[in-house]
Amino acid sequence: MIIEEEIKQKFEELFSIKRKTMGDALGLEFLHISRNELRARMPVNENTIQPFGILHGGASVALAETLASVGAYLNLTSEKKAAVGLEINANHIKPVRIGGSVLGIAKPIHRGSQTQVWETRIETEDQKLVSISRCTLAIIDRR
Repeated sequence: MIIEEEIKQKFEELFSIKRKTMGDALGLEFLHISRNELRARMPVNENTIQPFGILHGGASVALAETLASVGAYLNLTSEKKAAVGLEINANHIKPVRIGGSVLGIAKPIHRGSQTQVWETRIETEDQKLVSISRCTLAIIDRR
């Protein structure tokens, strides 16, 4: 995993909580973490397919929102704030059969004080577009 040194502690604190997340259930593996781009691999297996044996659109959306949420959080300057999903849309372009994995690549489009917008491309191992999504995140006060 490649991670920018200045955000390493913040990322580790986010995932040091001793409870499982959806990312764990889906088998997400972070590969690159920075304020300007996040990359994670997700297997296409029995946990991420739909009954027809192809990648479930909901798993793709969960990957996209996870990357967008983590990216937005890493861009916050106050420890009293959090980033939560407000809206997400996705276009599923290409089916992926069970076996192998997909790569999610998330980049910010807008990083404001009240909202952030992130785009996530999900690609096959040979860089064919599987899904593209845009996620809007609300910046809220932490409780």
